Amino acid sequence: MEKKSNIWREMYQAAKAVQNGRKISEYVDAGGVAAAILSSSGRIYTGVCIDTCSTLGICAERNAIFNMITNGEQEIKKVLAIMPNGKLGAPCGACRELMVQLMPENYRKIEILIELDPEEVVTLGELTPKWWI
Repeated sequence: MEKKSNIWREMYQAAKAVQNGRKISEYVDAGGVAAAILSSSGRIYTGVCIDTCSTLGICAERNAIFNMITNGEQEIKKVLAIMPNGKLGAPCGACRELMVQLMPENYRKIEILIELDPEEVVTLGELTPKWWI
């Protein structure tokens, strides 16, 4: 049986592989933050943030979630996000809101990796105990 931390490391490596922070144009940066989502099927989906000079950008976590949805899945098991400094961070409010709306009955069980070594995991239920609806 695979150890829990092995899947986190696999997700971390998948996100790190796509991060590649770069300037796309004078108005758009991409890859400052990278995320990996583990779906209920066990597949890992990745995404990067796209920052624009207007509100057209998107967070890495939502980009990974949209990648998952595009590929026919909708249930999230685990999430991690790598910040530009290499550390992990919790999803922002917009990303949390999307996860809650996507899985209103089960969002509390979604695991979020906050620290790789030593492994520290919180649930979306801990970060978002009460949903506005």
